[in-house]
Amino acid sequence: MSLTAHYFLPIKTVTGLNAREHHMTRARRVKSERNVTALVVKPFPTPCVVRLIRLSTALADDDNLPGACKAIRDEIAKLCGCGDSPRDPITWVYAQEKCKRGQHGIKVEMLAI
Repeated sequence: MSLTAHYFLPIKTVTGLNAREHHMTRARRVKSERNVTALVVKPFPTPCVVRLIRLSTALADDDNLPGACKAIRDEIAKLCGCGDSPRDPITWVYAQEKCKRGQHGIKVEMLAI
């Protein structure tokens, strides 16, 4: 039996690389995304695989998808007591699904390895 956890974050992500927003607007958005993540996601033992599934009405380019999830990734790594570099014990996997308007969010799936 493997240890798993599933969460839903009611966050409307912004594709960071293409976003044209004031730096203070971005700072508030990132802080909000991290706060929601910290409230919902519980610490998880490492090593593990974390899959972030972005739900949005439009699909992001494959290079913008990780950027849209950056604040969430940073907070999950912090909750697990590590960083998010390739040397750290979390393997990050990204996916996305189209959803109806108003049903956006991020599904978080964690699997101990």
